[in-house]
Amino acid sequence: MPLPGYRSFLANARNDGYERNVNAADPRRHPKRPHCGPSGYFSGMAQPAPAPVPTPYEQLGGDAGVRRLVDRFYDLMDSAPEAATVRALHAMSLKASREKLYLYLTTWTGGPPLYTERYGHPRLRMRHFPFRIGIRERDEWLWCMDRALDEHEMPDQLRDALRSRLHALADHMRNQPD
Repeated sequence: MPLPGYRSFLANARNDGYERNVNAADPRRHPKRPHCGPSGYFSGMAQPAPAPVPTPYEQLGGDAGVRRLVDRFYDLMDSAPEAATVRALHAMSLKASREKLYLYLTTWTGGPPLYTERYGHPRLRMRHFPFRIGIRERDEWLWCMDRALDEHEMPDQLRDALRSRLHALADHMRNQPD
């Protein structure tokens, strides 16, 4: 099966870097370089690469930023009465939970694949199935995450996107009819 873009690659390779049957009067052509395409470069030649778009992982602050987000999330869960029910589902020490969420969010936001390297595919619903997760537990988890996201410095567009995806993910973890 050909790779995506394979045909366009072949078409450009056949041009040998030059355009055939060029209409020099084409208004899209560069006015001082009629032998070039609209951008001013020879067709088929490498053009400057667009600036890379930073990943959510990078926008969160990389390793240290994801760690701060996770720590704030679990600090809230550990201390806020609004999260008492969801806190009770966790072990006395939140150290292992902090580490797993850190590994997962690092991978999920486009950082190094730390979670999958250590645990394989996340299979989050399966891994959470032993715990009773209803509407209340979901809402308490989201209460902590929403506050951690609000306190973390990041672009508003990223915050909104993360919040939307995490709300959908938290709802997917529910395993009680409520």
